[in-house]
Amino acid sequence: MTHILLLGGTTEASQMARVLADAGMRAVFSYAGRTHDPVSQPLPLRVGGFGGVAGLKDYLRTGAITHVIDATHPFAAQMSRNAHAACTACGTPLVRLERPPWTPEPTDTWQIVPNMDALPNALSDTPARVFLAIGKQNLDLFACKPQHHYLLRLVDPPTVPIPLPHHTITLARGPFDVAGDTALLQQHKITHIVAKNAGGTGAAAKLIAARNLGLAVILAQRPVLPVVPTANSTEDVMRWLSHEADRGV
Repeated sequence: MTHILLLGGTTEASQMARVLADAGMRAVFSYAGRTHDPVSQPLPLRVGGFGGVAGLKDYLRTGAITHVIDATHPFAAQMSRNAHAACTACGTPLVRLERPPWTPEPTDTWQIVPNMDALPNALSDTPARVFLAIGKQNLDLFACKPQHHYLLRLVDPPTVPIPLPHHTITLARGPFDVAGDTALLQQHKITHIVAKNAGGTGAAAKLIAARNLGLAVILAQRPVLPVVPTANSTEDVMRWLSHEADRGV
């Protein structure tokens, strides 16, 4: 019997969970547990890490998992790498539900840097007002640029001191819309947006707002992940599951 592990934490993962539930498929939704109040899901939920590759292998075997859908954030590289290693070792079919990356339009003023570590140095030394849309995990990277004022949009209130002397925090959970993000950027007199190239639609509003306002955008490229079957929609994943079932996997 098919038993699916859905690795989630994104808007696309929540959409995938609904499709699986509506199809009556047996599946469990896994959250990393980085938010205090995760979005309710129509599937059984597990929260927290697996304990690396070894722990995930044990979970796949003891849970009789037949298929894994990696719908984690494009920058959750370690989880995706662990999923690939564990599924390869266990012979468990794996598909990645991946958002297409954002691409600039002719009127955009974008600077693309190769990775997260390169983001701070892409900012000039002249004090600026920066919408730092990277989540809370990598804020310490910007401690070397304390002259800027940073706007941070977080899901949960911070539990540790923010390593940036000049900052403002706004609490919100996406998806966001262009009107709201335009108002946010104007209210805080933002001059630059710094973000990960997460792709998808749930967080694209800030880039459209920046385009309309003529603001500079600095984006980090995605980390390189292992090559696995990739789907760009829930429909693609369901076709993949059907194909795997036809193969008798």
